[in-house]
Amino acid sequence: MTSLLISQPETPIHETPEGHPERPERLLAVEAVLSEPEFKDLKRETADSVDLWLEAGVHSDAYLARLQALRPAAGLTQIDADTWISPGSLSAVAAGLGAGLRGLEAVMAGEVQNAFCAVRPPGHHAERETPMGFCLVNSIAIVARIAQRQYGVQRVAIVDFDVHHGNGTQDIFQHDGSVFYGSSHQMPLYPGTGAANETGVGNVVNVPLAEDTGGAEMRTAYSDIILPAVEAFAPDILLISAGFDAHHRDPLAGLNWTGDDFAWITGKLMDLADRTCGGRIVSMLEGGYDLEGLAEGVAQHVHMLSHGEALDIT
Repeated sequence: MTSLLISQPETPIHETPEGHPERPERLLAVEAVLSEPEFKDLKRETADSVDLWLEAGVHSDAYLARLQALRPAAGLTQIDADTWISPGSLSAVAAGLGAGLRGLEAVMAGEVQNAFCAVRPPGHHAERETPMGFCLVNSIAIVARIAQRQYGVQRVAIVDFDVHHGNGTQDIFQHDGSVFYGSSHQMPLYPGTGAANETGVGNVVNVPLAEDTGGAEMRTAYSDIILPAVEAFAPDILLISAGFDAHHRDPLAGLNWTGDDFAWITGKLMDLADRTCGGRIVSMLEGGYDLEGLAEGVAQHVHMLSHGEALDIT
């Protein structure tokens, strides 16, 4: 199978304060591990920036204008307790969104079977009108809308295995039965949403996981609940919010996943995509704040996408 890796350009950089977990070094760790010989067959591209004012029906013009007004000419502006914006932030977001849209184009055209977008900042906490949780723009939501509006896709499934619930993605699509959102996440944990009884119009499936649980509980959640729900939805394309902060090394959460767990869930999602939507997958990086854990998770995720098997690290 052919996989496409789309990376952000080295500049512009979304900057955060010293000691902030969502930092530029995250992408350096991802790029380093994906430069290893095991990934030599990846098709590679650098993302082009796109216009954030796309007619995608996700964020309003007023919301984007507010972000633009908050962006400083120099230094940093704090939006909330966790979320900051710097001079290069919106350009970085535009490049990240460009990566997602290029991945969508390549997958829909049959150039590749799947794509992984190594981008930051993450996006799944950004609600329709509220930036939060390190996130400014919900890129994966825009990719879902563009899939429908430009490519004639009827039904989009988004599966989110970040350790934090994607409240923004749920906020945007919870009243829209043409988009499925399924999430596993630690609870209780930031942002406090994602209870099992949050079901939208029947298109939202949340499976909270207790602190200190690991791969066994995750595999049960997916095998028994999330994967059957996605298959019943029968999507035309599968998008993945790929967060790697459920890794046992991550400092911001308390789940105990290993690299093998990320390989397992990736393989199961690929099998599901093969059965429902011709294998079409676009995966976008979300969280993951321990650099070693992030690199291990990404390596297993991308190796499975590109080789159909877990990376042997023995």
